Amino acid sequence: MLHQEHRPGDKLFVDWAGDTIPVYDPATSEAHRAQLFVAVLGNYTYAEAAMDQRMASWIGGHVRCFEFLGGCPQLVVPDITRTGVSGACRYEPDLNPTYQEMALHYGVGVLPARPRKPRDKAKVEVGVQIAERWILAALRHRKFFSLAELNRAIGELLDKLNQRPFKKRGGSRQSLFLELDRPVLRLLPAERFDLSEWSDHQHRLPHRVRQQLLQRALSADAADRGSARHAHDHRDFPSGQARRIARAHA
Repeated sequence: MLHQEHRPGDKLFVDWAGDTIPVYDPATSEAHRAQLFVAVLGNYTYAEAAMDQRMASWIGGHVRCFEFLGGCPQLVVPDITRTGVSGACRYEPDLNPTYQEMALHYGVGVLPARPRKPRDKAKVEVGVQIAERWILAALRHRKFFSLAELNRAIGELLDKLNQRPFKKRGGSRQSLFLELDRPVLRLLPAERFDLSEWSDHQHRLPHRVRQQLLQRALSADAADRGSARHAHDHRDFPSGQARRIARAHA
């Protein structure tokens, strides 16, 4: 697995796990396969179950994750999921408008993982594997009759996972998060993002929104490239190209 240096409060990696969890209808005993949303900041892990992978579940996972962290990172790095990202270009990602507006509301940039770039996805892939091993495997013999019941069980296992001492160094996921990441996270906005105001059928954001999201992602990525430790992992992105992209989004 590729080693990846973590800058405190920088990138939150998000994805859906491949495995699902059955939730049973109390009346019919019919099983519905709940999805698992996973997010990783450094080594600190968040997970929750959702009934599907639609936009409301995707946005809700982000909102509750930010609240779990007690703040917002600089960037969110999703995989190329059909829910939020339909285009694979690193600097001109085709994001769902609702996802874009959520990012603007919380003051974060969105920089999708690039196809065929394992380094972009290493953190979330490890996080998904850990969630499947320590959460899904632990729940496989239990039977759940509501999503709320399932998420309570996931929350208890998350606490154990994040508080579990490291084997080869001192501390835990939680202690490192509280020491390094939590102090530098952006403050949560005064109000929660209201998904009801947005629709999957909205196809174009206002110019101001597109420009702010683009510049935030470019600025954060430029800061990442400015570090000598990461310079070899990023392609050049001159300011002239940034201006051309900004004009293209006008």
